[in-house]
Amino acid sequence: MPNHPTEIKSLARQHATRAIQRLAGIMDSSPDDAAATRAAITLLDRGYGKPNQPTETKIDGKVEIVLRDIAAEVLKRKKQA
Repeated sequence: MPNHPTEIKSLARQHATRAIQRLAGIMDSSPDDAAATRAAITLLDRGYGKPNQPTETKIDGKVEIVLRDIAAEVLKRKKQA
């Protein structure tokens, strides 16, 4: 059994063509719309990359206070120099 991620990737890539063909077959012929949709999405994600997911970061007021303190210290040192 391979231990290194590179070895695992190499082994997995040996099956890539068959996997893509299988996904395309499911997409084209599955009577289950959910399975066909998942196969189509997987193929698109593989071919074009997954769409960007918006992220939101919430920063509380403490960061502002710390930045203000740093700026004040920098100004103080410039005046002393």
